[in-house]
Order: sequence, then C-alpha cells, then structure tokens
Amino acid sequence: MSQMHLSFHGAVGGHVTGSMHLLECAGGRFLFDSGLFQGRRADTEKLNRDLSINPATVNAVVLSHAHIDHSGRLPYLVRQGYHAPIYATPATRDLCAVMLRDSAEIQERDALFLKKRGKAVAEPLYTQSDAIQTQELMIGLPYHRPFYLRRNFSFEFVDAGHILGSATVDLRFAEGAGHRLVFSGDIGRTGLPIIRDPEPPHGPIDTLIVESTYATRDHDSVAGAMTRLGEVVTETAKKGGRVFIPAFALGRIQELVYALHELWRDGKIPEIPIYVDSPLGVDATNVFRMHPEVFDRRERLLSTTSKILDFPLVRYIRDVEESKRLDQSHGPAVVIAASGMVESGRILHHLVHGAGDHKNVILFVGFQAEHTLGRRIQDGDREVRIHGEPVTIRAGVETISGYSAHADRSELRAWVRKLGGQVKRAFVVHGEPAAREAMAGILRAEGVGEVVLPTLGERFQLQ
Repeated sequence: MSQMHLSFHGAVGGHVTGSMHLLECAGGRFLFDSGLFQGRRADTEKLNRDLSINPATVNAVVLSHAHIDHSGRLPYLVRQGYHAPIYATPATRDLCAVMLRDSAEIQERDALFLKKRGKAVAEPLYTQSDAIQTQELMIGLPYHRPFYLRRNFSFEFVDAGHILGSATVDLRFAEGAGHRLVFSGDIGRTGLPIIRDPEPPHGPIDTLIVESTYATRDHDSVAGAMTRLGEVVTETAKKGGRVFIPAFALGRIQELVYALHELWRDGKIPEIPIYVDSPLGVDATNVFRMHPEVFDRRERLLSTTSKILDFPLVRYIRDVEESKRLDQSHGPAVVIAASGMVESGRILHHLVHGAGDHKNVILFVGFQAEHTLGRRIQDGDREVRIHGEPVTIRAGVETISGYSAHADRSELRAWVRKLGGQVKRAFVVHGEPAAREAMAGILRAEGVGEVVLPTLGERFQLQ
C-alpha cells in the first residue's frame, strides 16, 4: 500500500484561523480547506501570503464550509497557480460565490481607503477577478454521495450542523488494508434553528482531524440566549441607545434575524428598527432562501422560507450611502453588521460613530479570536484604533455565548462519543492552546488511541 502523509498549514500551533491541511496519498496531493488567517494585520499578512505549498501541485481541494477562515485563501491559491477542482456541498458552493467576492472587495476597498489616508498598505491578497475564477472550479456534491478522487480513494460529505451547507469529510482509501480519515470541519450545536443537528460518522476511524474551538467552556442554552438577546435589546432601547452586533454575514445574521422575529412576534422586544447592514448578509440570506432542502424541521420551514427571515421591523441594507445615514440618525435601533470579529466591513464605521456613547451597547454573539479587534473590546480595552485612528469605548459591552455555531465542551464530547470509541489516532486543530489541550483530554477520556497536537508545517506518516 502506498504511503500516506498528512501535514498542517493553518489552524494549528496557536492559530485558530487559516484552516488548511494537506493529505498526500494515491499519487496525489489533496487539501482540506484553504482559509484566511485572521487577527492583527501585521501578524496575519505574512501567514496569508506564505502558502508553504505549491498550489500548482495540488490535485483537489475538499472544502468543509464557506466561512472565510476555511475558504478565504482559495482565490489566493488560484492566483498562485491552482487550477484543479474544489469540492463542496451545493450550499457551500453558492455561499462561496458571494463570500469570496466580498472578501476580495473588502481587501481592495480597505487598501484604497488606507492609501487615501497616506497609510502604508500591502496590495490585496487577491482581487474580485480571482474570486470569480475560483468559482469556476467549484463542484457541488450533495451529502452522502460518495465521490472518487482516485480509483479506490473516495470521500463523502455528512452534515456538520455548523452553518448552511457545512460538512464533515469522510474519506476512505481502499487500497491494501485500507484507511479511513475523517475531517470534522467545524462541528455545530444541537437544537439550533434552521440548521440541522451535527451528524457524526459511525464506525472505525484510523485518522481523525477534529476542531476544538470551544472545548474549554459550555454555552448558554439556545433558549437562554434568545431570552438574553431580548433583555439587551429592551434595556438598551429604554435608554434611547443602539445595540451594535458584529456578526458573521453567513449563519449568524440569519440566526439573529430568526431570533428577533420570534421575540417581536411574542411581544418580548419593542418595535424599534432592526438594520441588517451588510451587502454580504443580504446575499447570504438569499442563498439561505435557495436551499431549504438542508433546513432543519423541514416540513415547517419549507413553506415559510421567506417569512422566517423577513418581518416588519427588519430592513436589509446594501447601499453605502444608506449605511452612512444610519450613523447620522437618532433613536433606539439594532444594527447588525459584518465582520463578526470586527476586523473589517461596516461594523467598523458604526463603532467609530457609536462606541463613544454610553447609552449604546456592543453585543458579541460569536467567537472572537485572539488579537482581533473584537477580542480586545470584549476583553475590556477602552482605547482602540479603527482605521488607524483612536476610538474610546464608552458603550456597554455584552456577550451572549448561546448563539455560537460551534459545539461547546459538552457537545464536542457527545460528538466524539457518537463515533463509537473506535478512533486510532486524532489530530486536534482549530483552537487556542488551552482549548486544544482540553479537546485532547476529551479524546483520551473517550478512548482515542493516540492524540496529537500538531504545529504549523508539521508532517506525519499515517501508515
């Protein structure tokens, strides 16, 4: 049997973001994900440009889902010579059509903005043209449909329950004694609205690559998160303030709109305007409407696909001038805008204008990676820089963990337990150091034979 090697090129060694893992076997080279590193620009610039592999030698990319820390370097791969297929679920393919072009547009726009202010800035990692070329390479494969990358070497997607179209990759190499490798992608929560629950693969697994983002903590319940959301909105509105919610355009925005709709319908929030100020959020919501076939509670949602994401209080904003007018208007409101970690996008402009007002609240509803602006605000920094200029944070800062799309400690343990205790070797990725150690402890307690915490660039023989 030919040798198999696995190496790690992101989301390891202290990096939560930048997911990218290389499998070498069957005479080919195959990537799992190709995500952007996110965090301080000075730290991530070099990481994102240094691929550490030659894209022209890669035979395929298998993409777990559309979040930028998993998909965001695909256009850079293409720019650097990649020309092979990119396999994803149909929903992930359609989401990438808007996500990657938006990522390119943000890079181009931010570079232009900083240049106009006389700031030194590197050229964008890739352009919108690169993003469009990337889309031409993407092939949509449904869940549970085995696909052969080589003779005797196949994979299939199973539902990871994280965001629309997210997948765990179940790969089998049938040559000789055979080998089964499972890449978890990002594991979702149980009981989230819209998205189906995670579906762990069953049976013996030789190699497991598993995420660990929230292995050190448990989330609030989904019901508790909705209750707290209603409280924050109501309390802030009473003071005449605004709730600014940095949110990932994909998944989190739709989940928040769904929750606010239910709160309004039940009379648990006042009738104040809710602005979804994100062109990408609008586009991602349209993709949700296109894919009810992967919704949870399918019988109920199929007939209400448009209604669950539209109600009288909510307004979706694309136009930049309308976005600017939000900062000149007064009165209570909820403003949901990307990016989720406050690293780019329209949320930055809203915080420049609103973070200094003690009546307002900055509400975090998703994971904030180390060194991101969102993490610094969440941790209590009161003096930050946005677009190179100082901003004082006088607004309140709140966090609701129940809206995370990542499985927490208990849910990760349950996912591993459902694998059946037949995992020979596991590699822990996608977590801060304490989280990876905690996940390693979970795996050992659940009977995994060998647990490894790889470092950036480390390469392992699988047989």
